[in-house]
Amino acid sequence: MTLTVERRFVTGEVDGTVELDETVFGVEANVPLLHQVVTAQLAAARAGTQSTKTRAEVSGGGKKPFKQKGTGRARQGSERAPHFTGGGVALGPKPRSYRQRTPRKMVRLALRCALSDRAAQGRVAVVDRWPWETPSTKEARSALATLGLDGKVLVVLSRADEAAYRSFRNLPDVQVILDGELNAYDVLCNDWIVFTAATLPAPADRSVPVPSPTLAAPGVSSLPEGPAPDLQPAASQDASQDAEEAGDE
Repeated sequence: MTLTVERRFVTGEVDGTVELDETVFGVEANVPLLHQVVTAQLAAARAGTQSTKTRAEVSGGGKKPFKQKGTGRARQGSERAPHFTGGGVALGPKPRSYRQRTPRKMVRLALRCALSDRAAQGRVAVVDRWPWETPSTKEARSALATLGLDGKVLVVLSRADEAAYRSFRNLPDVQVILDGELNAYDVLCNDWIVFTAATLPAPADRSVPVPSPTLAAPGVSSLPEGPAPDLQPAASQDASQDAEEAGDE
């Protein structure tokens, strides 16, 4: 099934249709995969700087609070044990990395699943380009209203769309992202995904490359044309020659 979407100008006029790549926008959603990739992305965004002091790190507590026997109380060796006020924290958090290793193929497949979900809902829009030469938040808001994009909108831009970036970044319900930074989490967090003709993923090139001719190894010349050379070892050649001479005698 061919996936197509209308390509429009910022004025709302239709400028033909665009065919969406089925390998990007026509993939069946894999919910467990999306969950794993999004969880890993959120975990990698954590700072991991939380820290508590153990009883070895808090100040004080170097002196035994009271003698071992004769007081009727339980024996204590330090006032900085975890059960004392002002003492260390037992099994508290320490700085650590929450990063999870996610294979690159899984990350790419999760992005395709997220884009396919939005395309199946008809939530992918394509505009010809953002024509503003100077930033204008007012025109950006008017363009989204003209295109009928309500809710949270993810605008995918290229590095050349600096004026569009400055126009959209102040809108509270609009998230701006570069085409090279597109990820599954940001796609799932927004209702609409807006591409330009330059940032829309193009259909994959499925042409088969022509195999190149076999080349000789570096420093090894190819065999010359003509009869095949005699590759018999020198020792065997001498032995056969002696046998021939003995036969003649």
